[in-house]
Amino acid sequence: MQYILAIPAGLLLLISIVNFFSIRTPWQSSIIEESISVLIPLRNESENIEQLVASLHNQVNLTKVEFLLLNDNSDDQTLSLLNQHCAGKENFKVLSGSELANGWIGKVWALQQLYEISTGDIIVSVDADVRLDREAISKAVTLIKATGLDFLSPYPKQLANTWSEKLIQPLLQWSWMSTLVLRIAEKSSRPSMVVANGQFFLVRRKALEEIGGYKNVAHDVLDDIELGRELVRHGFHGCVADGSRIATTHMYSSWKEIQAGYGKSLHCAFGSLFGALFAIIFIFLTGVAPLISGLSGSHIGWYAYAALCLTRTLSAIKVGKSGLDAFLHPISSLLLIYLIVYSWVMRGEIKWKGRTV
Repeated sequence: MQYILAIPAGLLLLISIVNFFSIRTPWQSSIIEESISVLIPLRNESENIEQLVASLHNQVNLTKVEFLLLNDNSDDQTLSLLNQHCAGKENFKVLSGSELANGWIGKVWALQQLYEISTGDIIVSVDADVRLDREAISKAVTLIKATGLDFLSPYPKQLANTWSEKLIQPLLQWSWMSTLVLRIAEKSSRPSMVVANGQFFLVRRKALEEIGGYKNVAHDVLDDIELGRELVRHGFHGCVADGSRIATTHMYSSWKEIQAGYGKSLHCAFGSLFGALFAIIFIFLTGVAPLISGLSGSHIGWYAYAALCLTRTLSAIKVGKSGLDAFLHPISSLLLIYLIVYSWVMRGEIKWKGRTV
């Protein structure tokens, strides 16, 4: 019975080691001759505007680029700050979004509006809380060109300050670093193998046009993953990349924000209630049960616990962190199980950016 713990732990460790050495990383920069459209949807983001605009304005090696920033009916100072900080900056255009269309969620509707007026050969979407290195877009475009991929998702370094953030945020990257061989996934035609993060996402215009822009993911809370899946269904290929050296983001600053952020989306992450139950069982078997087994005197339990902590450490080292808190993985797993249950209980009731999701 104990081998039910040992075998999954060993498999996750093996996948983590493979990905640690093979994950694509945007190292090289080059002069980008292709036209680039950078889409930035914004709703109630006044605290991010100054640093965001500065980060975008500092981008280099882009010969033909447009920065399109859309104020999505904010009720704070977002629009006035956009006008203030974008004034006089070449290639920056501030737009006001129309009212939310029926059947759409806010961010996707904003992206669709931006896409329809964009002109670039490569579409880059960036979230307001992402800060880009000055060569970030150049390096990301260089990689997508070198690999011949149709879309690319450079995963930003997730900044975490409070203990609640440190316990939960590393699970985002760990979840795909330890369960999916990324080089196989990028060649696969199976939508279920797609990993994507809309915080920093690149896609070739011809691919996005083929699927009708963002229309097929209009109502999807996990629009980034569903967009990647839609692209794969149409014969396109892409992957997640290690973007920790070119982009950072601080998503949440408190447990309340974490609960709302994950609460709005986790019920969609596993496809169905059955999928969520399977995920809970898997998280328990690979996160909590090994420690319980080890404390009960099982050597195999301790092996499984050590293997899983090592997967967390590898994931942390890859993004420049120490991974010293990896031994807290059972606590992280319990919190994640709670968030999955919370998301199902509260689905359709959580407010995000002033809208019910």
